[in-house]
Amino acid sequence: MSSMKEREEAFERMFVRDEELKFKAVSRRNRLLGLWAAEKLGKSGVAAEEYAKEVIRADLKEPGHEDVFQKIRKDFDAANVDASDETIRNRMVELLAEAVEQVKSE
Repeated sequence: MSSMKEREEAFERMFVRDEELKFKAVSRRNRLLGLWAAEKLGKSGVAAEEYAKEVIRADLKEPGHEDVFQKIRKDFDAANVDASDETIRNRMVELLAEAVEQVKSE
């Protein structure tokens, strides 16, 4: 009976760890995405860092990643930045892969 309990606890720990890594990777992706978008918007330095924080906060509004996409799409449209939906979404995927590698290497 104790081996079943130990297995259950091990799976719970693994689940918690995986969720923490996922959260860190998505947050890191949002920061990287915010910095990329800030550059497209002509922001640099402190303004770029602040914009990246806005992108991170945008992800807390709704479950999923659509809120992040919508924020960037809206900001790009307002600033007349020429970037298609596909470009933004592809960058989100690329940066998530990069963020996962960064988080794993820490």
